[in-house]
Amino acid sequence: MTLTHLDEHNRAKMVDVSLKEDTTRIAVATGTITMSKEAFLNVVLNQNKKGPVIQTAVIASIMGAKKTPELIPMCHPLLLSGINCDVEQLDEICSFRLTVTAKLKGQTGVEMEALTGVSIGLLTIYDMVKAIDKSMVISEIALLHKSGGKSGEYNR
Repeated sequence: MTLTHLDEHNRAKMVDVSLKEDTTRIAVATGTITMSKEAFLNVVLNQNKKGPVIQTAVIASIMGAKKTPELIPMCHPLLLSGINCDVEQLDEICSFRLTVTAKLKGQTGVEMEALTGVSIGLLTIYDMVKAIDKSMVISEIALLHKSGGKSGEYNR
């Protein structure tokens, strides 16, 4: 297998996508944060002293997706056409599941943007609630769906 981020001299490079065709590309990623009942109720009842946790996490997710090429060295700067964030409250396990959808019409995929958005959103929840529960667990960060481009569609 040839590694696309290395040149013929094994030096790091950003892949040249200039000859690739523009296609609509969509990626959906998800992840979960689980916490104590006390911390969970603090978020659900909107009693956090730092502000509205879920709304802040959604904004952070969008910002994280947009800043992906600043955080991950070989990612291309992309003109994202849409970022959507959904937060599901999982009462029975004191968790929140964050799902981020990233979309564009371009020459390279948006999987890293969706995954980064999820990661930053969940870390934001952790940051805002850590005074109550330092034992929170961020887990199950995964790509659920990807479409567009030469490699076609992927569904978990």
